[in-house]
Amino acid sequence: MKFAYNLILIFFISSRLAAQILDPVHWESKINSIGNQEYELIISATMDKGWCIYSQTSDPNGAIPTEVTIEKNSSIELLGKVEERGKLKKAPEPLFENAILAKYYDHVDFVQKFKAAGPLNTLKASTYFMACNSETCIPPTTKEFTLSLNNQSSPAQNEEIKKTGGGGMPMNIDPVISADINPESQTIFDPIKVQASLKKISEKQFAVQFETTIEKGWHIYSSDLPSDDGPRGSGIEFTKDDNFSLDGKVEEICEHKWSGYDDIFEMNVTKFKEKASFTQKINIVDITKPVKGFFTYQTCDASKCLPPKNLAFEILADKNTILLEGNSPAGGTGLKIDGNKLDQVIPQIKESLVSPVGNCGEENIKGANHFWTFLFGFLGGLVALLTPCVFPMIPLTVSFFLKGSKDKKSGIKNGILYGLSIILIYVVLGTLINIIAGPTALNDLSTNWIANVIFFIIFIVFALSFFGFFEITLPSSWSNKSDAMADKGGVIGIFFMAFTLAIVSFSCTGPIIGSAIVESARSSSLGPVIVMCGFSLALALPFGLFAAFPALLNTLPKSGGWMTNVKVVLGFIELALALKFLSTADMTKHWGILGYEIFMGLWLILFALTGIYLLGWIKFPHDSPIKKLSIPRFSFALLFLGIAVYLGFGFRYSEKYQSYTSLSLMSGLAPPSTYNYFLKKPDVDPEIKARFPSFTKCANNIDCFHDYYEGLTYAKEKGLPIFIDFTGYACVNCRKTEEHIWVNDKIRNSLMKDFVLVSLYVDDKEMLNEQYISVHTKNPIRNVGNKWADFQIVNFNQNSQPLYVVMSPDEKIITKPRGYHPDIEEYRTFLECGLKAYKEYSSSVGIQ
Repeated sequence: MKFAYNLILIFFISSRLAAQILDPVHWESKINSIGNQEYELIISATMDKGWCIYSQTSDPNGAIPTEVTIEKNSSIELLGKVEERGKLKKAPEPLFENAILAKYYDHVDFVQKFKAAGPLNTLKASTYFMACNSETCIPPTTKEFTLSLNNQSSPAQNEEIKKTGGGGMPMNIDPVISADINPESQTIFDPIKVQASLKKISEKQFAVQFETTIEKGWHIYSSDLPSDDGPRGSGIEFTKDDNFSLDGKVEEICEHKWSGYDDIFEMNVTKFKEKASFTQKINIVDITKPVKGFFTYQTCDASKCLPPKNLAFEILADKNTILLEGNSPAGGTGLKIDGNKLDQVIPQIKESLVSPVGNCGEENIKGANHFWTFLFGFLGGLVALLTPCVFPMIPLTVSFFLKGSKDKKSGIKNGILYGLSIILIYVVLGTLINIIAGPTALNDLSTNWIANVIFFIIFIVFALSFFGFFEITLPSSWSNKSDAMADKGGVIGIFFMAFTLAIVSFSCTGPIIGSAIVESARSSSLGPVIVMCGFSLALALPFGLFAAFPALLNTLPKSGGWMTNVKVVLGFIELALALKFLSTADMTKHWGILGYEIFMGLWLILFALTGIYLLGWIKFPHDSPIKKLSIPRFSFALLFLGIAVYLGFGFRYSEKYQSYTSLSLMSGLAPPSTYNYFLKKPDVDPEIKARFPSFTKCANNIDCFHDYYEGLTYAKEKGLPIFIDFTGYACVNCRKTEEHIWVNDKIRNSLMKDFVLVSLYVDDKEMLNEQYISVHTKNPIRNVGNKWADFQIVNFNQNSQPLYVVMSPDEKIITKPRGYHPDIEEYRTFLECGLKAYKEYSSSVGIQ
């Protein structure tokens, strides 16, 4: 009842606006031949901005779903149901009590396939629909269409399309002219390849170009035709929009063209063979808004013609990019998009992944190395032992056990139980963090810019605490309650003594634990648990050791100012690590605030200041006066000053790489040396760049693409294998490969000359123009990184980086994909093996 009331109210409001003659939906109809005596009736609806119509499958208890009716006709046989082609949106509709309704904005095609079953005459169809915007709805309306099966009729509405080139929609669907091709061969055979490019002429003017490559024996037609009764002329059609204007006519260029009388179409035509290009200059008012349209053409040979084609395109002028249906920018294998659903599976990749073309190579995809994670935590625990919150507790706690025990054996037992309790407490802490955050959330810490900025701030706070400006402590009530439980004695008492230590020492161990957990989360979802095992073992080891061998207590150095020095040094290290997190956020979001020079310069200053501090030239609030500089302190001062000098070598310029010389020890810590401010960016081939916007210079001055489909198109043109590099801005092992392995002359030369390098960043946060849902993983695809991460998962069954794949231009995997491995010779063998296998394969299938 509420629905009926709402509908009546909405229609009453819309009737009050009748004087405005609201007509926000514009209809067109056409018939296309798809071969084998089969056709498509296409009824197209184009909605004004903000208006929508509803899907045939939308909830009828909300808005009225669209209905498409085909009048019975003995001349045709309907094939299947009416399909919908457009970007379907499902969202709450406020006008109908927030019911979830399925609707279309901008444009939708209703398509009914049919087969000729007798003499062709006319076909009648109608649509019944309701249109709404955010404020009102128009009462349901019927639109009728009458189409001639011999000579297609005009649209139901006089909807204008700006045309530059030939012909409009295909008018002649004479089955004598249309090729009689079975569906299987039609999906495989295509004698023409189309590539689109966008060239910026000035701030508001662009040149849109479509380049066609036509197989021998086939041709397409110029737009200069005497009438629409012949073939479909090639042309560029733009969807009407006030945001742009055309500058002149389409420029058609073809070195192999023929003009004359065509016996089939009985008219004079101009045919283009082999290669032809079509260029249209366009002036765009607001370059942030897309410009849409179609590239149209028809392909024929001496005896038959294929059905005309309309390739949709979208110009993204602010990105200097043009998207072409069936292609990504500039060409290649197409993305399969259905509404907001994205399917990136490429069958030939999936098939060849199981059985690669080549029989050489070795799969070497490694997971996280838990040993190094454990060792990292263990070293953190050893550092924590030297802090003033923990170190003085060792002799006091062990002495308490020995004095409070009946005999030496029970003292040793209590000391060991105390150590095991420490391990249990910290491992439980790591496990809780893993459970609460979840494995994927922890893994996302390495690339999420918000998390990285938060950690940057936290590490700054940790550093200031270590410098002695304030202390980070837990509530005193926690330690008081823990002390009370410890007084009860027995196993429970020993456990709470360990818990008291964990609370009291938090001001020193907290920053170390926080650093360890964040870093470990980068490697594995189990990282926090494993790193806590290592940390707690190192922390607990002295208590069990000194309880068993009390005489060793005499060998411990006395507490004193040296422990404050340890904290200050840790503070400088925390500042350096804070920059790493800010750098990760900076690179993934493309802010450009922490380039290579600034990052390396700040690290150099921090390590120099650490050395100067150890020499006693800088003091902090809790520092004691230095009476005499000890040999260990002087040695550590020289060490940190030596590191500062070493960092200075990172500013050497390499003519070979046209960038700074990366330092081995800074791989994965510092930004890539190409991410800099002061050096001129290496020059790239301007012709390639004009056609492929993602074409650039990657690490070590190697030409590469950042878009798979562009790289694929280029590889097809050159007949070269593709080398896919799944990488990330925050990927440490990716930087190690680039800076340790790709610098090898043989490997670098091979990547430059023998392969087309495609580096896909799975953590690139640049937003896409449209947001999608992955058909297979169900994950949202909002940015460039999401897109390439999904592409890697659905095609290669891997989500770790780096991952290296050698593929042929026809998208067959040549050798088994390979993960990170530091051995240079193995990497070189992997490339040589893949190249050899590709050459054998390409010669067998005729790739040139």
